[in-house]
Amino acid sequence: MEARRLAVLGAAGGIGRALVARAVLDGWEVIALDLPASLSAHPPPVEAREVDVTDPASVAAAFDGLGPLDGFVNLAGFMTPLAPLSDVSVGTFDEAITGNLRGAFLACQTAAPLLRARGGAMVNIVSGLAAFTRPGFGPYAAAKAGMVSLTKTLALELSPDVRVNAVGPSALDTAFLRGGEGRAEADKVPMDFDAMAAATPLKRMASPDDVVGPTMFLLGPDAAFMTGQVLWLNGGSYMP
Repeated sequence: MEARRLAVLGAAGGIGRALVARAVLDGWEVIALDLPASLSAHPPPVEAREVDVTDPASVAAAFDGLGPLDGFVNLAGFMTPLAPLSDVSVGTFDEAITGNLRGAFLACQTAAPLLRARGGAMVNIVSGLAAFTRPGFGPYAAAKAGMVSLTKTLALELSPDVRVNAVGPSALDTAFLRGGEGRAEADKVPMDFDAMAAATPLKRMASPDDVVGPTMFLLGPDAAFMTGQVLWLNGGSYMP
């Protein structure tokens, strides 16, 4: 039986590495997509392709010759420094929208025909901030809310050939959120991780594996009648 083929954008990050490991364990043929620096810092144990989602030519080149896909997961994205919207510069806002929402649009648009060839599934990783708005996260939250709308539109337009869903986790205690994964020291997000865990009904923060399970579910046959949906993962801190 031919292996199922999965492309993971943002594969070198904390969630991405956990997702790649799980998919390989489950028998998927995985292609890892990420920035050159990220792939160099965390070389994946699978085929790797360099990509910069802010550059349409780079996205096109990364998917060129990739062949039919059974699954595509978009984990790419980043958070800008916390600030009220009244203090956010146009450049910072544009950077957040370009790197998150526009990048997702380019990647999903490019992956769609490859998924159509096999009747595959697409999963966008968004954020709980897309619906559970908090002060200081304006540009990032707006971009992720746009990704939810993008997901729903794609679900309608690509039906019945491709299923498109999203996973919206709360904050994860990862190197990315603490300013790691190649981010500058000045870009660290000032958060009280202990306080956030204490305020969550399940009394802990999410881990990458908490995101991997629902993502694999949405890619698989058990979610065959799900499209245009968002799975919110937050330990009970937000219940839409």
